[in-house]
Amino acid sequence: MKTADFVVGKRPKLAAITRFPSVDISDYERRLADLQEILQRIQQAYLGTHERAVIVLEGWDTAGKGGVVRRLGWALDPRSFKVHTIAAPEEREKSLHYLQRFWERLPRHGQIVAFDRSWYGRVMVERVEGFAAPAEWRRAYDEINEFERMLIADEVRLVKLFLHITPDEQLRRFRNRLVNPLKRWKLSYEDFRNRGRWKDYETAIEDMMEKTSPRRAPWHLIPANDKPYSRIAALRIVADRLSKGVSLEPRPLDPKVIDAAESLLGLRLPPNGRPPG
Repeated sequence: MKTADFVVGKRPKLAAITRFPSVDISDYERRLADLQEILQRIQQAYLGTHERAVIVLEGWDTAGKGGVVRRLGWALDPRSFKVHTIAAPEEREKSLHYLQRFWERLPRHGQIVAFDRSWYGRVMVERVEGFAAPAEWRRAYDEINEFERMLIADEVRLVKLFLHITPDEQLRRFRNRLVNPLKRWKLSYEDFRNRGRWKDYETAIEDMMEKTSPRRAPWHLIPANDKPYSRIAALRIVADRLSKGVSLEPRPLDPKVIDAAESLLGLRLPPNGRPPG
């Protein structure tokens, strides 16, 4: 899986990205199943511990963020996996600091939380569309870096993914959504308006990656013209970062559970709680 990770001071050139890998569908299905099993083990390892994680998903309109979220959701138990789809702030939220609504959605111990769009809207859509004044979005880079520094210092695992597609691929996906009745709900007037400001967004994205990608929380830039490839790449990055330093071996059973099983079910279990054979 080829992806690009960026550190502060290194500026990507999105227009210069010309290689968009693909995967065979049978290979995709095999890799997806393997990764989803790993993600299940990670989630189980987190339960009852202080481990917690935040997954940030950003990308162009139609880049496939929802598809990545769904593949995560198919693997993870919703009782400790939460997804927050971020839209324009509500009236109450507009009266607060823009980071406030994200503080309120951070994971508890044992949880994994995914943000489908995030606080980076401050330096992308709010910047480009004029919802934030220049002084506001310019200082946001430092505010976001400090916000993420505090999360990591508090032992929150943070994964930041950006799905990149070409303008031609976006246009193809727009057409597909228009002709497919089951996908029309995904399209809005803003999608077309935003496309008309592609260059402005491109500059904002490159600025964001240049200024908010410290080594402790780098951006992972995923070429996403091929949806199967981008899903596998995204889940691989998530699995690698969330499993680092975590044992994925099943936990031994509580001795009381073993005693109860032996008493009620007539099972003879070894001390590790695993049935023989």
